[in-house]
Amino acid sequence: MGHLVRSALIVLVVLAGVAFDPLRPVPSLPFALVLGLQLLHCLTSWRNRWTLAAQVLLLPWAGPGAAGMVAASALLITRGAVRWILFATVTVVAALFAPATPFEIALAMLNAGAQGLVLFGVTRLGDTRAVVQATRAELAARSVEAERARAAGDLETAIGAALSTIIALAGRGNAVRIAEVSRTAAATARAVPLTSARPVPEPDLPPRLAVPIFVAVHAGFVVTGLIYLAGRPAPSFLFAIILGLHLFHGLPRQSGSPPQRVPWAAFALLPATAVALLYPGQPYPQVVGFAAAAFLIAGRAWWPVVAVILLATPGVLAVRGCAAAENVYWTFNTIAVAAMFAGLAAQTALVLDARDARQALAALAAANERRRISRDVHDLLGYGLSAITVKAELADRLTSEAAREQLDDIAEIARQSLASLRAIPADPDLRLSLTAELESARSLLEAAGIRADVRRSAGRDDALLAIVVREAVTNVLRHSTATHCLIQITPDGLVIANDGALAVRGGGSGTANLAARVTAAGGTLTIGGDPGEYRLSVLYPAVLGSDADSVEPVPCG
Repeated sequence: MGHLVRSALIVLVVLAGVAFDPLRPVPSLPFALVLGLQLLHCLTSWRNRWTLAAQVLLLPWAGPGAAGMVAASALLITRGAVRWILFATVTVVAALFAPATPFEIALAMLNAGAQGLVLFGVTRLGDTRAVVQATRAELAARSVEAERARAAGDLETAIGAALSTIIALAGRGNAVRIAEVSRTAAATARAVPLTSARPVPEPDLPPRLAVPIFVAVHAGFVVTGLIYLAGRPAPSFLFAIILGLHLFHGLPRQSGSPPQRVPWAAFALLPATAVALLYPGQPYPQVVGFAAAAFLIAGRAWWPVVAVILLATPGVLAVRGCAAAENVYWTFNTIAVAAMFAGLAAQTALVLDARDARQALAALAAANERRRISRDVHDLLGYGLSAITVKAELADRLTSEAAREQLDDIAEIARQSLASLRAIPADPDLRLSLTAELESARSLLEAAGIRADVRRSAGRDDALLAIVVREAVTNVLRHSTATHCLIQITPDGLVIANDGALAVRGGGSGTANLAARVTAAGGTLTIGGDPGEYRLSVLYPAVLGSDADSVEPVPCG
């Protein structure tokens, strides 16, 4: 909610700078009505073509000060090419209210255009930031869906084609080729060559308009200043330097830059604006607001400098003999310029920060999903591919009838693996049956010539332990010359041990995946064993209905 209040305050301050005239503090009724409608347009969603039409009808009686507000409303309410045509029309109409001198006509048009862009910028960017903040979760969800779609295509290309080939080879009885394809597919499953995340698209609302608007407003003030200075080279050059420094200082920095900028450009503006204020013959106080805005942009720590600048301006003008009314006008003009440019810079930075945060959240969500898919591919498909390899090697050594049975098993495993592969991107919580995995493990170990001792004394049909069994049996087949394997389910979890291990292992990605899964579920996975023995233990009593720490609870009271 804080960012909404901050955006509303920025809009109010900028609107006050645009609408208030210190020499005419009590506005006419038409001007007050235009201002009231503008408050609705800038601070609420109650804006439509009827309220815009009312402002346009009131404009001839509201005076030139209302043209900037109507120009902003044209940009806020209309869309497409119409908005810019109407905006240009209002700025041209503003010239009709000006005295018939080239400078006054140009000044009226440029003021209306600049004020319209500033009000449009702070209002629309405030709306955009609110929407961007509100849709962060939506974009993250869309990014995850896009990542799943990309992963599905990558996996189908990398592994799905191999599984389909294995099914076809099983039908033709080519066991040797099946073993080759399954080994290659297993290596691919371990690598999981998913594409990297693509850049998150920007939302339809236009944060990209923030910087062009900021630059356009500065350009408008440059043109106004040059017309006012009538080509005098020294003050024109000074004015261009001041606007250029302020533009450089106010432009939003790239993500990751320090939030509080080193205000060297703001300090460089101080002597430049002092020269403009003390210029021989005629002061140019209109540029002092840019120095004040620069320190407002630099952060709250520099607000005392802003106060000194704003207080010094009327003092210097008074010493130089400026009339009271003119002094009041230029002092307020300084405050208005500072408010407008600091507000526009603040809204620009806020909306771009919100966009970056939104994109970072979406990228993080996509990266987490990519890791989840990679882990599931390794854990869920490695077992099936190892089973295919073992059965293909066995079929190559058996008689034709026995080999046919193994080839039928291979085709069935490949079909199941293909179904699992296609389900992985779509289902973040695949459920496996522990009972089915224990039976499958027994069958596969025995097919590989390993005596399987499967014991189950307790525990419910838990999917996590089913995944552990899959990965552990895969490791037995890949990384040992085992003759015996014990799989035991206990009230406290799971133990899997086998002989034929050359060293105690545990550094592979499969084991790391398992450890992460078990730890996330509140359990503990350990690996050890005597020389020649591999032993994997999972303490997982919390899910199996036991006591996680084996300590009796202490009654309270």
